[in-house]
Amino acid sequence: MYRRIRDLREDKDLSQTQVAKYLGMSQTGYSKYETGENDIPTCVLIKLAKFYSTSVDYLLGETDNPKRYSR
Repeated sequence: MYRRIRDLREDKDLSQTQVAKYLGMSQTGYSKYETGENDIPTCVLIKLAKFYSTSVDYLLGETDNPKRYSR
């Protein structure tokens, strides 16, 4: 999961600071999510999935399909 959020960020040419700002947190706090030092809270996973237009399942590594589910 941690590698996926880093890869998604890098694919969009975003800095950790930019993503942290979107999430309303510090760059240091966000960095700890990418390294796996801190677990990512569910509410943050949901925000990241929306931000990257993907599913939480993709972020968690439960699927390799990055497409967001539609209802």
